[in-house]
Amino acid sequence: MKDYMLTRRTLHPLTKSFVKEFKGGRMKRREFLASMMSVGVTAAGAFALGGLAAPAKADTSGAKTGGTLRIACPVRSAGKKDARLFDWDAYVSSQSCEYLVRWTSDGTFVPTLLESWEVNDDATVYTLNLRKGVKWSNGDDFTSEDVVFNITRWCEADVEGNSMAARFSSLVDAETRNAIEGSIVALDDHTVQLNLPASDITLIAAMTDYPSLIVHRSFDPDGDMVAQYNIGTGAYEIESWEIGTKARVVRRPGYWGGDAFLDAVEFIDYGEDIASTTAAFESNEVDANLTTQAGAVELLDGIGLVRSDVATAATVVCRFNNATPPYDDPRVRRALQLAVDNSIVMELGVNGLGKVAENHHVGPMHEEYFALPAFKRDVEQSKALLAEAGMTDHEFDLISIDEGWRKDTTDAIADQLRSAGINVKRTVLPGSTFWNDWTKYPASTTDWAARPLGVQVLALAYRSGEAWNESAYSDPEFDSALAAAMAVADPAKRAALMEKVERILQESGTLVQPYWRLETRHFTDKVKNLTAHQAQEFHLNQVWMDS
Repeated sequence: MKDYMLTRRTLHPLTKSFVKEFKGGRMKRREFLASMMSVGVTAAGAFALGGLAAPAKADTSGAKTGGTLRIACPVRSAGKKDARLFDWDAYVSSQSCEYLVRWTSDGTFVPTLLESWEVNDDATVYTLNLRKGVKWSNGDDFTSEDVVFNITRWCEADVEGNSMAARFSSLVDAETRNAIEGSIVALDDHTVQLNLPASDITLIAAMTDYPSLIVHRSFDPDGDMVAQYNIGTGAYEIESWEIGTKARVVRRPGYWGGDAFLDAVEFIDYGEDIASTTAAFESNEVDANLTTQAGAVELLDGIGLVRSDVATAATVVCRFNNATPPYDDPRVRRALQLAVDNSIVMELGVNGLGKVAENHHVGPMHEEYFALPAFKRDVEQSKALLAEAGMTDHEFDLISIDEGWRKDTTDAIADQLRSAGINVKRTVLPGSTFWNDWTKYPASTTDWAARPLGVQVLALAYRSGEAWNESAYSDPEFDSALAAAMAVADPAKRAALMEKVERILQESGTLVQPYWRLETRHFTDKVKNLTAHQAQEFHLNQVWMDS
């Protein structure tokens, strides 16, 4: 038998259905790959069963060892704390520590610290098979004890800011706010079983998200973070880490996946100013960037850099805090939403480099997306709702960060509101201030990273009481409908359930979500095997420099 499965188990019953839907043209390529791997089919098996050509592997045949890769990239305090509390990035820490599963830019899930996984027919039992022969940098073996330690920590829902509790809510006891007894079991040194009380098809995808970084079982959240993350399994060791300035990682010999080619990687913080990063490229101070703002794409193309693009589920939302007046009135929220033409905001905010979104945070790139009727601006209905709420003359304060496309997008939303006759004040804050209270503003814009499944981000951002629920949205009907969708593995059946989920959220007026963003990354021609990533991740162990 060909090696189609991530375990020796026979093919999951749903795989035949997925193949039939894909070959019949009723499932898109990305949806098909994500669905197959969610039930334990290997990436290679999914490509083979779907009759697809597998993506080319990174070419390292002429790779050269040595050199320092310099990346223009924010070095924020958000990435220098307990991983489960990350609310922005893991660019530095993820070079030393790793994930159980990696989400690749071609849409597949690749086992990393896991060797394989198995999911039973109704997604209530997950069997995680750990990669053998992996050692921590302190010489300890990577074992089930480490995985149990991490997942148990993820389930501690009362830890402030722990967004992993939302991702693993199916394992959290509602009364104790900790892992359900018997739900996380080490079967042996390299096998962990997760026993869920109800179906949940999102757990493998959740293991790819940046706060799910695997730390050593001795991890101390009150200890020095550089020292904590330097007990890692990854290809690099953190040498220095200065917030707002620069971080540097160096090659760690003996990496289980084969030593990295680069001697070192430096993450250099130039802020969000396009001119600063452009000047750094022109003066040969950097070799690559994290991401290219829409306004700089043509500029960086013009100076001869290599460009890599990937379509994403990354986005920006203008959300209204449902618990704060006047946004506790659904008429007010809906009125503001109806006053905005999302296509115009996309043109003004990111030069049209994206896809128009529909104000419910699920898109065509998600396998469970249900296409609602096109959302249309309706100024007359907007005015009528504001009048009914007695808020016609109210001045609405719209807050944003002061950087790049996020500020431009918020300005465009404000212009749309003003053109509809709504009084708007714009408050612009520096990043050092904005991110301190990003979940608390009455009305503000926030950018959200891409995630493989639409239900993932809905559970993180809109389910009642979650750490990242910045809109304070709470609707039992929405929570119930979302839970039902998260229990269904078949994407076609899940999409049917998502009609209700998407409609409830859209009609609540909780958010203006103007577009899905194209992710672009630039680098010099001497950088090899570096690509854009839909979640802005850096997978650097196979990157090398031709210089």
